[in-house]
Amino acid sequence: MKDLLAKISGLRVLVIGDIMLDHYVIGDTVRISPEAPVPVVVVENDKYTLGAASNVALNVAQLGCHTEIVGKIGMDSMGELTKSLLRENKIHLDPKFVNAAADTITKSRIVVRGQQLCRIDRENRKPHYEITDDTLVDEICEKIRGVDAVILSDYAKGTISNHNVSKFIHTANGKGVFIAMDPKPINRLNFSSVSLITPNKAESVQLAGLEIEPHEELPLEKICDIICDKYSPKNLVITLGSEGMLIRNTDKQILRIPTYAREVFDVSGAGDTSIACLTVALAAGAPLVRAAKFANIAAGIVVAKHGTAAISTNELLNSKNGQLLSN
Repeated sequence: MKDLLAKISGLRVLVIGDIMLDHYVIGDTVRISPEAPVPVVVVENDKYTLGAASNVALNVAQLGCHTEIVGKIGMDSMGELTKSLLRENKIHLDPKFVNAAADTITKSRIVVRGQQLCRIDRENRKPHYEITDDTLVDEICEKIRGVDAVILSDYAKGTISNHNVSKFIHTANGKGVFIAMDPKPINRLNFSSVSLITPNKAESVQLAGLEIEPHEELPLEKICDIICDKYSPKNLVITLGSEGMLIRNTDKQILRIPTYAREVFDVSGAGDTSIACLTVALAAGAPLVRAAKFANIAAGIVVAKHGTAAISTNELLNSKNGQLLSN
């Protein structure tokens, strides 16, 4: 574990994607409102964390990498809080991507006694977050040329689009920069030839264009074949939740990595941790199997936390599963 973390530390990583702020309103309820048949929540505290692409960047930064994020936030109070959290965690955000016309995408979750009661979303339509200005796209491509790895973290809010995704991938491949993608099939992006693609189980079925009944066993080998034929990734990792990960490399070898989670409180952000750890491990020269084990250990740690969370080097070093990386 120590040798891999040492190679990861100091890598230059650029995360491009949809920046969000996760807001947790934590409280308790003991009565029903006289105004409507709904519980009255007495707020005990508010918690704010980086979400979506910014959570990917947080995971990368926590592993000791020089981290920059590209994505749009608003010139509002939530945007100021987001910038503060990014600075606090040594994640650089170019001021060009602060948009006065947009709301900072914020997901507010009302949590009572450890259970989420509801979620309130604040966001604008896609055009507010799109990066279509060719000058900005060219500037991002220049940033890509100066890093060791790029992560495209797509949450289908507009940052990554068909206008720019192929340029980002072409630039990275042209400079030999490792480029990973966590896709949202609903975004219908035309892309190919990334270094790594990391869909979850449901996304892999959608990317493959298949319709699977809820209780039908997934034809995982067929799904891998279709995704690889269609998108030509060098490495494919399908995250399977409690079932671990399925990996396939350029030699078409398929291997399942079991989950290392002992307790699961909240799966929020587990995919962010997975792509962050997979990317930096592979960019540091680790073989795919070792990188997948590393990411699985990290994901097993974050799902034992409440809310969106990131991994830290100390947690990885103290993990009882660390010895698995030597196998």
